[in-house]
Amino acid sequence: MSLHVYEWLPEDAIPLKGVVQIVHGMAETADRYSRVASPLCELGYVVYAHDQRGHGKTAKSIESLGDCGEDCFNGMVNDILELGDFLKSKYGDIPHYLFGHSMGSFLTQQIMEHHGEQYSGFILSGTNGPQSNLGLARSIALMQIKLQGAPHHSLMLNALVFGRYNHKISPTRNTFDWLSRDEDEVDKYIQDPYCGEVCTAGFFRDFFGLLRDIQKPSSYRTIHKNKPIYIFAGDADPVGSYGKGVTRLHQIYLKLGISDVECRLYPGGRHEMLNEINRDEVTADLLDWLARHNK
Repeated sequence: MSLHVYEWLPEDAIPLKGVVQIVHGMAETADRYSRVASPLCELGYVVYAHDQRGHGKTAKSIESLGDCGEDCFNGMVNDILELGDFLKSKYGDIPHYLFGHSMGSFLTQQIMEHHGEQYSGFILSGTNGPQSNLGLARSIALMQIKLQGAPHHSLMLNALVFGRYNHKISPTRNTFDWLSRDEDEVDKYIQDPYCGEVCTAGFFRDFFGLLRDIQKPSSYRTIHKNKPIYIFAGDADPVGSYGKGVTRLHQIYLKLGISDVECRLYPGGRHEMLNEINRDEVTADLLDWLARHNK
């Protein structure tokens, strides 16, 4: 699998402090993280992000966006780890943080549970804790695969996942208002040809399986207790059950005895806090967390 990778580097005169490896969300491209990469580079972090399978410029074509192939989430995890290994060989033993947003945060949770030793710490953006009805959702995906095939771009499953995300917003302008209160940012997302695709039935089958696997108690117990975790989200984000799921995940980590876990919920914030109206505050808090953990 050939991945399209974005690289943002500090100026030569700035001493290197660490690596931030970003894992983007569903139906978007890693190119959207250039804004947060800029202040990270100014502080001495090298920043890398790849377009995941079936996304952005890693996809075979615009028409194939959302088709991530068979067993796609195990493949995505392997892609993240392979890029991480490359970055370690390139930059040596400087601290290496894994940052996952939304779908990327669930992949990051998977890596925390099974490959946590490979990173210095973890950042979860727009995430969620344990969710119900995943078995039913996966059964619906399997039924559609039987009828129409795994490569079928599924409007039905897309509606099952995203259909109610705007229901607490009034008035609404479009189906993506739940992403941010900043209308210009939402419009930029809609106008980006690499954003907003409808994923395949096979993708949703594997996605529901990933969510089921990462929330098993046996999986949570494998997380390294001495690796710092930073969670941030908006309390009006439907992905995180309007803050309740994020808080539940934070409490799980605390009960596991993880020595350093922080959770920040932003009042009124929607799904993409790095693209929200208070994004400067959110970015400053992220930089502060890194500064306190990278002395």
